[in-house]
Amino acid sequence: MALKCDVQYGKGDIGYKLTKVGVTGVRKPVLVKREGVSNKLNGALNCSIDVFVDLPASQKGSHLSRNVEVLKEVANASIDKPVTGLENMAADMCGKLLVHHEYAQNAYVNVTADYFRESTTPFGKSTYEMYKLIAKAHQVRGETPRKTIGVEVIGMTACPCAQQTITEMLDCNTDHPVMSHNQRNVCTLTLTMDDGVDVEADELIDLVHKSFSSPTYELLKRDDEGQVVINAHTNPRFVEDVVRVTLKNLVDKYDRLPDDVEVFVKSESEESIHKHNAYAERTATLEELRAEKAEQ
Repeated sequence: MALKCDVQYGKGDIGYKLTKVGVTGVRKPVLVKREGVSNKLNGALNCSIDVFVDLPASQKGSHLSRNVEVLKEVANASIDKPVTGLENMAADMCGKLLVHHEYAQNAYVNVTADYFRESTTPFGKSTYEMYKLIAKAHQVRGETPRKTIGVEVIGMTACPCAQQTITEMLDCNTDHPVMSHNQRNVCTLTLTMDDGVDVEADELIDLVHKSFSSPTYELLKRDDEGQVVINAHTNPRFVEDVVRVTLKNLVDKYDRLPDDVEVFVKSESEESIHKHNAYAERTATLEELRAEKAEQ
């Protein structure tokens, strides 16, 4: 039966344009493979995907089924031909969304996925640790897309202030690290760049790991547990330090990236002796960060 009525194309009762209309939380397996990058856990990533376009004031509704069709087409195609990155897949989706939504001027795609990577505890035990991958893309009609790649990493910090206070209170005179209170720190790092630029998520994970007082691990036996605590208290850091060390490591490593890469770092420490959390963030271009480094 042929249906003639297309309500979405009708004129709405209230004429305001909408910035984003779409679908959220669509789960799809996506296969990712880059040249020269290996992971023993090769396979599909379990992704949660959001897709949106803008909607003009003259149109009542967006064709949401077209969003799901694009999402399904690109994600399913990755099983036969793996994508080179979630951020590249997101950029590809943006282009296809603008083809399917002829009335839209902007397309947006957000992707998150759990990612397991091989790691080693302080005493050399093999383990697999989980991280969150973050990928986004935004395309304006007639322009090339901008894409975002990022990671969320969990680590540990030890408070420098409490450590100094305890050192003075107990009149400690030792080369060994003094006790302090600790935090579970969640640090997010994202880079937004032009479509032709690529960065490895594994490299971003390594950068963030180095910003903590110590990495953390899913399973620790007694010797490793003790060494993680010693390492953290030997390297106390504030929530602000986590952001600043990440920025420093990023600028030092990526001299090849263009100045217009947008950097976002946020660090949140879940406090152990307070009811609240501690938080710090920075948003800047690589050009701004390089200029600040030159002034130091």
